[in-house]
Amino acid sequence: MKFSSLVSAALLLVSGADAFTPSSIARHSTSLNVAAIPAKTPEASSSEEWNPKSWQTKVASQMPVYDDQDELDAAVDRLDKCSPLVFAGEIRSLHEQLARATHGQGFLLMGGDCAEAFNEFDVDHVRDSFRVILQMSLVLTFGSAMPVIKVGRMAGQFAKPRSEPDEVRDGVSLPSYRGDIINAEEFTPEARRNNPFNMVEAYHQSAQTINIIRAFASGGYADISRLHAWNLDFVEQTDEGSRYRKFTTKVDESLRFMKAIGVDTASPTFTKTDFFVAHECLLLPYEQALTRKDSTTGKWYDCSAHMLWVGERTRELDGAHLEFVKGIGNPLGVKVSDKCTPDELLRICDTMNPSNTPGKLTIIVRMGAEKVRKNLPGLIRAVQREGKSVLWICDPVHGNTYKTESGYKTRDFKYIRDELRAFFDVHDEMGSHPGGVHLEMTGEDVTECVGGISEVTEESLKDRYHTFCDPRLNGAQALEIAFLIAERMRLRTGLPPIE
Repeated sequence: MKFSSLVSAALLLVSGADAFTPSSIARHSTSLNVAAIPAKTPEASSSEEWNPKSWQTKVASQMPVYDDQDELDAAVDRLDKCSPLVFAGEIRSLHEQLARATHGQGFLLMGGDCAEAFNEFDVDHVRDSFRVILQMSLVLTFGSAMPVIKVGRMAGQFAKPRSEPDEVRDGVSLPSYRGDIINAEEFTPEARRNNPFNMVEAYHQSAQTINIIRAFASGGYADISRLHAWNLDFVEQTDEGSRYRKFTTKVDESLRFMKAIGVDTASPTFTKTDFFVAHECLLLPYEQALTRKDSTTGKWYDCSAHMLWVGERTRELDGAHLEFVKGIGNPLGVKVSDKCTPDELLRICDTMNPSNTPGKLTIIVRMGAEKVRKNLPGLIRAVQREGKSVLWICDPVHGNTYKTESGYKTRDFKYIRDELRAFFDVHDEMGSHPGGVHLEMTGEDVTECVGGISEVTEESLKDRYHTFCDPRLNGAQALEIAFLIAERMRLRTGLPPIE
């Protein structure tokens, strides 16, 4: 029987890694649905001169200064003896899916906390963020009629860059708070000391987070019917006749149709999902210690996460961070703002992906709406001219942060939406693929970003402002973003608008 486009879109949501593997390289899979035998790819082997410590010969920006080298060495040695947090086969599975997205056959959804914290670790917190990302993926899959790759900013997103190395309060200067993996937030000499053994604690919390995610992803929590029911709860907050209600009605019709024709929506295909983790590659001793050589391919993989990205402040062409990531086999991302020139971006591509392998490099654009319209076309034009294989995704939050009169850092939903619209408009003009979105968000009902369906105002920010770092979209705001993107993707794929 020939399925409708609506049903096909729903089926795509729960397709495993094998769905993205060409028959010419079909392979056995493990019980975790990742490749058991590595694919043969044209990517060149890393240079013989490269090793996980090579970055130490370069200047490393945004790195903490540790006052006891022996203590640092002991912490790195302890991590070096720990088990990998993720495995090479899983990393290759993500790489394959990103390669499809690079060619317009997928959409990358990245989301999670600005920064994880030791005292905020909680199973419910992990579950809630995981749930919202899955809800978003269902909406996006239906809207785009293509697979959605789910990547959480979690299980390692502890470190944060800082504008100044020190913070001064009332004439007292102490090291800036750089995230729990480095020091603590309290403004005392003891708390602000850069403690290398915080890396060990971050490793163990990350291991717990990944175990929770694995259980939820494979234990039935990702059931497609459950996700749809949660989305119905969301649209109950909207007005009668809203576009969100109409959109969800269409998804409901597709699920009912599948059940009516005998598709078993209780099978593992519909109750399990692939889910990956990523974080910013910032604290290089931690990344070095968790880098392992794969026994089946001889390649180095950073086993702290499936994917890593390099930030705007650490992407110097001759710096330590690019030196580190150029030698690992993980998919990589790089954040670029309006400061990045076309020539610089091409050199970054050559450094991070010298073999021009599809799926290896994701460009995360963070500029603000007007700067996206002004600067992004030139970057895309240069990449197209040189034939570089990259995945373009939009980070619409970082360029839209401001401080209220009452002193709260926040972001306005309207400006986030405007930047996303500009991102899609530019790709429409350039004939390129808008391949994903990167959001700082949480599944909790916080009041940190203003606007959106949750109607947070500057006055209500104080009600549930819990972030230790930058403001996050709450669950309702994040899901609303997914609905807006899905509507735009329907138009791009030729599907009729929801009316």
